[in-house]
Amino acid sequence: YVGNIPWSQTDQDVELLFEEYGTVVSAEVVLDRHTGRSRGFAFVVMGSEEECKRAIQALDSQEIAGRAIVVNHAHRKKNEVVRPTRKRKKAEAAS
Repeated sequence: YVGNIPWSQTDQDVELLFEEYGTVVSAEVVLDRHTGRSRGFAFVVMGSEEECKRAIQALDSQEIAGRAIVVNHAHRKKNEVVRPTRKRKKAEAAS
């Protein structure tokens, strides 16, 4: 989970930020489904737990465009329904 990211950050921006710490499997800025604008947070999947820990350690509280970002492990809420994301929809359509 990456919170408090600048509204202008794209999936690619977030991926570039994290790739210094290992393999980025996916990076997705969450968009408002009605407006299509960023909601100010993203989810990043790293290639390994070690890479994930390195990224969290290095990036949590770092300032990006004047905003101190929050980086930590994402945890699903109990009974949370996983909605398809843009990338999941594309992957399903391709298979």
